[in-house]
Amino acid sequence: MPAVDIDPLSFAIRPPPGETEQARQQRLQGETDAKLRSNRIDDLLRAEREALKRKRGTEADVKLLLLGQAESGKSTLQKQFQLLYTPEKLETERASWKPVVYINVLYSIRHILDALDEEEDNAYMSDKSNGDYRRSQKAELYQRQIYNLKLRLAPLLSIEESLAQTLASAGHGLASASRGPLVRTGWQSRRMYSNDDFDEFDAQIIDDRDPYGQAGVINEAMMVHLFSESAEHVQELWYHPIVRTLIKRRKIRLEDSREFFLNEIARISSPHYLPSTDDILRCRLQTLGVAEYVFPINVGRKTVQWKLYDVGGSRGQRHAWVPFFEDANAIIFLAPISAFDQYLEEDFKINRIDDSLQTFTSICANQLLKNVHLVLFLNKIDILQHKLNVGIKVRKYITSFGNRPNEFHEVSEYFRAHFCQAHRKNSVDHKRALYVHMTSVVDTRTTQDIITNVRDSIFRGYLKDTSLV
Repeated sequence: MPAVDIDPLSFAIRPPPGETEQARQQRLQGETDAKLRSNRIDDLLRAEREALKRKRGTEADVKLLLLGQAESGKSTLQKQFQLLYTPEKLETERASWKPVVYINVLYSIRHILDALDEEEDNAYMSDKSNGDYRRSQKAELYQRQIYNLKLRLAPLLSIEESLAQTLASAGHGLASASRGPLVRTGWQSRRMYSNDDFDEFDAQIIDDRDPYGQAGVINEAMMVHLFSESAEHVQELWYHPIVRTLIKRRKIRLEDSREFFLNEIARISSPHYLPSTDDILRCRLQTLGVAEYVFPINVGRKTVQWKLYDVGGSRGQRHAWVPFFEDANAIIFLAPISAFDQYLEEDFKINRIDDSLQTFTSICANQLLKNVHLVLFLNKIDILQHKLNVGIKVRKYITSFGNRPNEFHEVSEYFRAHFCQAHRKNSVDHKRALYVHMTSVVDTRTTQDIITNVRDSIFRGYLKDTSLV
């Protein structure tokens, strides 16, 4: 008798011989339950595969931290990244930087006037070398001029507090009397003015009884009007002989970028002023917390998300750095070597160079950062050069500098050697290289060349670690 081919699957699932109806119902119910369990397992496996896929996508991101003390240049460097990789986004935010430029100017004016009050006796006295402490006719004239300028600038300065509060409210932050508004990431996209659309200054009706608009939100038309009307007085104050004398004596010391804005006050006070890219790079605005910026980078045939984190640098915010250490791929640490003659606002006994060096040392020694690509920006070399040119002596503030020549090359190499030594002695991985760059991050062309070099070196390490080379 010829063999008959039997389907093994059909044979396996065939009903047992003599199956009763009750047994059949139990068997079918069991098969249904087994099918449901199988489907649940399939769903779990599918979810696990999707989670793994998402995790791998996250691991493919290159995470770069910008670290350094407050005013080290982190936010300016972030803007340079944005200008290089997503310039269209910076363009959409351009108008939102206008009140930030204004607040920088207002703080500069306030700082000058406060210094004039503090130095009133020294500012207006005649030459004391012969014991003559009388005020000359010129000194009396200067004092009257400054007094009149204070009166003329009073309307402009009256919007300072309201503007700071408006910026802080737009950014869900705080208004600091000493440092200006503190804002959170995304403040650029939030509404600041009582006038939604402000294109033409002449189209606005200014109500002198309500210069701040509705509900205390500052009226942009009034703000622009006050700046336009006050430009001449701001220039007169900035270039006044008494102010020039106090700056020369270092009795008036403005932050790095604010002299730039005072020198540009005629342009900034134009009714149709829109911040230039240089203005945006030089704006000072403190941020609270951690800001994340994502830039797509093409690596071979693959697009990698470069995630840049800009974190607060004041002592009270440095605890926020630690959660980002574990999965960081690279760190750019910014140390402003121009700050050799400055002290921390949080502790006036601590030199800013010493604080940068100590913080950098702790980064080098951190076990969580053992495999992190480490880049050091010795920043603000343009300001360092200026300070040395006007005769400020490094040894007066950094005693270990000794009698070395007070020249740019010697000073910059002295600081470079100290930071490199801190890395060499404290790095948890002694084979890890340190990439050092002398920088002025307000210089767009040079900074973007450096960013490109840093990107290439970071991605070489990334490709090696992910076995793509």
